[in-house]
Amino acid sequence: MTVTARVSLASFVALLFVPQSGCNLVPQQTLRQSQTRAWQLAGQNRQLSQNNASLQANLNVASQRLTNLQKERTLLHQRYSNLLTQQSPLSRVATKRLQELKKKYPRFDFDPQTGVSRFGDDILFNTGSDELNAGSSLSLLKEFSRIMNDPDAAELNILVVGHTDDRPIARANTRSQHPTNWHLSTNRANAVVMALTKNGIEESRLGAAGYGANQPLAPNRNSTARKKNRRVEIFVLSPDAVVARWEPGTSRK
Repeated sequence: MTVTARVSLASFVALLFVPQSGCNLVPQQTLRQSQTRAWQLAGQNRQLSQNNASLQANLNVASQRLTNLQKERTLLHQRYSNLLTQQSPLSRVATKRLQELKKKYPRFDFDPQTGVSRFGDDILFNTGSDELNAGSSLSLLKEFSRIMNDPDAAELNILVVGHTDDRPIARANTRSQHPTNWHLSTNRANAVVMALTKNGIEESRLGAAGYGANQPLAPNRNSTARKKNRRVEIFVLSPDAVVARWEPGTSRK
């Protein structure tokens, strides 16, 4: 082998080994970085899976609660609709007295067929208020209570239902006490219930409900219709009537 050949072979061997040592360092470092990132991503993925499972469980619970609430609302609405078509359980004497009360108070309405009494909101309350007006409203409820406490009506139950028009609560001072029409309608029903108890009707005979703007008598197209829809209704119920999950024969004390 010539001298030139030996030098060329030595140069080839040197070139063969130098790049190998340098190239081995880069892949190992990159591999370690890739492994570390893969572990981090795996941990994040596990955490996301756990969060998704927790969110799904909460969603299932919320969905079931919503379903239950919808069923209860449907049941209550059905029973309320049944009340609208009921036959009056009032005696002829009580019916006659309530008809006389209707003549005395123009904003008080009474249906002898169903036994439903209806009070326009302006006879009982000021706008946006659940405080009963002094004077005629208290006198009217006092006379109504006297009729319902007579022996021929004393066994009947009473459901007070509040209603509003479709306009949201606008005044700030009113919203502080009644944030929505739901609050206003139920608060007014409660106020009437409390007035009836003060006039001697036993609490065990009474119930209260509020429907907000959801049971209008007329479409809320003008002020006249809205005035009709703002009202309190009193349903007189026979002792065996089923209302809002209360079953006849169970204790109400």
